[in-house]
Amino acid sequence: MSDTSTWHIYLLRCANGDLYTGISTDVARRLQQHTHNRGAKRLRGKGPLTLEYSRAVGNRAQAQRVEYRVKRLTRVQKEALIAGRRALPADD
Repeated sequence: MSDTSTWHIYLLRCANGDLYTGISTDVARRLQQHTHNRGAKRLRGKGPLTLEYSRAVGNRAQAQRVEYRVKRLTRVQKEALIAGRRALPADD
């Protein structure tokens, strides 16, 4: 992976309804890793997982800043983001 890779932010929904936020250059690969318990420990045993939201956000540094902002949103705000009623927090 080079510094010129496009990074994406994504939100996954766990079987219990919880939302997980992450970043990756390949969301499909990352979802596969999470599904096979090779991703975040927080998601182990929480499947099935559903990809609810994914957007390109730029380079890794930008993605990390946007991820931080999304993780600070309330559940209601994240649901609005997923539904398209809220804009993705800007990378200032």
